[in-house]
Amino acid sequence: MPRIAYVNGRYLPHGEASIHIEDRGFQFADGVYEVVTVVGGKLADEEGHLTRLARSMNELSIPWPVKPATLRFIMREVVRRNRADNALLYIQVTRGAAPRDFRFPKDPAPSLVLTCRRTAFQPASLLEKGVSVITMPDIRWLRRDIKSVSLLPQVLGKQKAFEAGAFEGWQLDPDGYVTEGCSSNAWIVTADGTLVTRQPSNDILNGITRLSLLECARELGIAYKERPFTVAEALAGREAFISSASTFALPVTRIDGKPVGDGKPGPLARRLRQAYMDHVGTPDPASIK
Repeated sequence: MPRIAYVNGRYLPHGEASIHIEDRGFQFADGVYEVVTVVGGKLADEEGHLTRLARSMNELSIPWPVKPATLRFIMREVVRRNRADNALLYIQVTRGAAPRDFRFPKDPAPSLVLTCRRTAFQPASLLEKGVSVITMPDIRWLRRDIKSVSLLPQVLGKQKAFEAGAFEGWQLDPDGYVTEGCSSNAWIVTADGTLVTRQPSNDILNGITRLSLLECARELGIAYKERPFTVAEALAGREAFISSASTFALPVTRIDGKPVGDGKPGPLARRLRQAYMDHVGTPDPASIK
């Protein structure tokens, strides 16, 4: 079955979908996006993703391309037309096509693009052994709280991790503290059992999955702190993991080639992952053969 994309009012075969050459998203990375996970046919954390999309657009003064209710309909229609049970739904909004000029166009006509890609998520074997990360300087701009389509630093970081045989890159601020992964939030469990993740600010993207995991932790009575942590503290802790729309909660067992704790996935990450799947209301895709 061919993939179907949505572009500015039209549902099109994926290979025929296109935008204007002067779209500001292409010319200036003048746009924002969201990724909504589809698990068992359900849109995970839909409300949180649309709330963050609205915030990102507001921070860049990009008006809604369609009404929020219309966007919700389009999201479901794209999922339906792609017959997607487990997938990643991408929503991208740019300031639209205009003559190339750094200044905002006077009357912008924002572009709206949605694509849907089926995915298998992580296999059970990956959860059983965990993943590795490498560290690198955080070279991104200073408004990381906006989910901008300007992702070149993350592209470079992901490539560096890939070439090193790692699953993800953890970015470090000038003081040596972990900000977040190239496409995920970073977590540790300290030696005394406290869950730690960096506090929301302009330094990180406040992940929607991150927020849901914190809510899960509160409901489970798990002690947590939102603060920076160093690589040394992570290595000395009991556990580490990453979270994102596509990884949920995925154990990290090695950082820069060194083992975290005993080098095996810990119980807290597993517990939170299961709590998150219960929150979404579907079985963990990793448990489905």
